[in-house]
Amino acid sequence: MPAHTMRAIRIHEHGGPEVLRDEEVPVPEPGPGEVLVRVHAVGVNPPDWYLRDGMSNLPPETRPAFDLPVIPGTDLSGVVEAVAADVESLSVGDEVFGLLRFPGFGGSAYAEYVAAPASDLARKPAGIGHVHAAGAPMAGLTAWQFLIERGHDHPSPFQAAPHRPVPLDASTTVLVNGAAGGVGHFALQLAKWKGARVVAVASGAHESFLRALGADEFVDYTRSRPEEVVRDVDVVLDTVGGPHSSRLLRTLKRGGSQFPVFFGEFDDEETARLGVTVTGTQVRSNGAQLAELGRLLDAGTVRVAIDSTFALTDARAAHERAARGHIQGKIVLTAV
Repeated sequence: MPAHTMRAIRIHEHGGPEVLRDEEVPVPEPGPGEVLVRVHAVGVNPPDWYLRDGMSNLPPETRPAFDLPVIPGTDLSGVVEAVAADVESLSVGDEVFGLLRFPGFGGSAYAEYVAAPASDLARKPAGIGHVHAAGAPMAGLTAWQFLIERGHDHPSPFQAAPHRPVPLDASTTVLVNGAAGGVGHFALQLAKWKGARVVAVASGAHESFLRALGADEFVDYTRSRPEEVVRDVDVVLDTVGGPHSSRLLRTLKRGGSQFPVFFGEFDDEETARLGVTVTGTQVRSNGAQLAELGRLLDAGTVRVAIDSTFALTDARAAHERAARGHIQGKIVLTAV
């Protein structure tokens, strides 16, 4: 059995990376439907710093409820240490990875042990290590649920209609804005897996990285505006969002769709005039979809790029790295 206490990173008040505290806390007990995972690595994701700073960037009505102190983190890779009596899908010793309890903030992954719903987990691909596996769940499932299959019926907090992915094949062109980041580099690879032509938009430093992942065309946004040089795209997947997201609508052909991963600002009259649709979803934990993605990771069809790794106890430095931006792939914390 594990020790009674463990290291965990907790937030007691909102603020910058300095509010992440390395503390000793009790090891959680797995409840019904759960397993206890000995964490080997933890993926760092934007919701971790949204939680840390109090979600000031989200409209108040879309902010999930949570209490302080809180252990941040949703993405982990590790080994099953204990199993609740009603769990038959996993056994002690199994290597697993997963996106936990999202879109809530109960994942508590910045810790040495985590009680995880078995349904949020998949077996870790044997062909990749824990660091790479921990980088995959949230970003990979976001790309999957936007581009391949939504996999759930929950409405987005940002739109009423359900999101419908566009079937991708050799006749489709996909523009990925922010292609070098976590979601972006998975979206590029999944679109290529489906046979689509991919236009990658990022800063020039990422060009060779993105071409190696299969980008057919590269636009350095520091030198040219994608909306001025790209036309007749079927799908824009925009991982950047924000007030300037709507300019990418001009790259679409009539009937095309823009998928904002992080909500942008759009004018219904403009989208109607252009004959395009804007639609999104919110990523949700899904062990079955993660198992499908895991098969692609195992085969090397999709790979996880690692920007940098930090010890779990050095989570503050990982968040400082995230704040500097221009991330290539994923930032991961190592707990073993």
